[in-house]
Amino acid sequence: MMVQLGLITLLLVAYVILSRFLKSSVALLGRSKSVNEVRITYVSRMLNLGFTAVFVLLVCLVLGIGYGQLAIFFSSVFAVVGVALFAQWSILSNITASLIIFFGFPYRVGDWVKVVDKDDEILGQILEISTFHVIIQRLSGDVVTYPNSLILQKAVVRFDNKEAAQAMSQFKTEKEEAEKVKVEKGASLHN
Repeated sequence: MMVQLGLITLLLVAYVILSRFLKSSVALLGRSKSVNEVRITYVSRMLNLGFTAVFVLLVCLVLGIGYGQLAIFFSSVFAVVGVALFAQWSILSNITASLIIFFGFPYRVGDWVKVVDKDDEILGQILEISTFHVIIQRLSGDVVTYPNSLILQKAVVRFDNKEAAQAMSQFKTEKEEAEKVKVEKGASLHN
C-alpha cells in the first residue's frame, strides 16, 4: 500500500510539473506565432484534458485496476462519445484541425493569403484563426469564415503584402474598375 501511495504521489508531482511545462510551452509557442490569447488558452486546455486522461489511466493502473476493467470502461466512454459526435463529425474534425493549425499552420493573423478553390476566390487578410474557422477579410471588405478542416485540404498561397494579393486577384476592386473606366473615357475623348 505504501508503494502505491508513493507512486501516486510521484505521478501527481510529475503531472503538476509537466502540466505547467505544457501550459508555458504552448503559451510561448502561441506568442511567437502571434496567436490570440483566447486561442492559446483553448489549445492549452485541450492538451491538458488529454494529459489528465493519461494521468488518470496511470493512477488506475497503479491502484491495481485490471486492464480488462479499464478497457471496458474506456470502450464504453468512447462508444458514447462516438455516437454523440457521429452526427457532428465536421465539428470534431474542425476541432482537430484547429490543433493542427495551431502547431503547424505556416500562416498567421495579418497575413495576406489566397485559398485555391475552383468555385470561389477566397483572397484576403487573415483576421482570426478560431476554434472552427479561419476568418479572412476579402479585398472587397466582406468577411469569409472558412472551416479549419477545409483549409488544411486546400492549397494556400501567402503574399508579402496587399498589393501583391491584389495583383493576383481575379476580381478588381471598385476603385480599380472606376479608374479603368475613367482611363477608357479619357482615351475615347482624345480619339
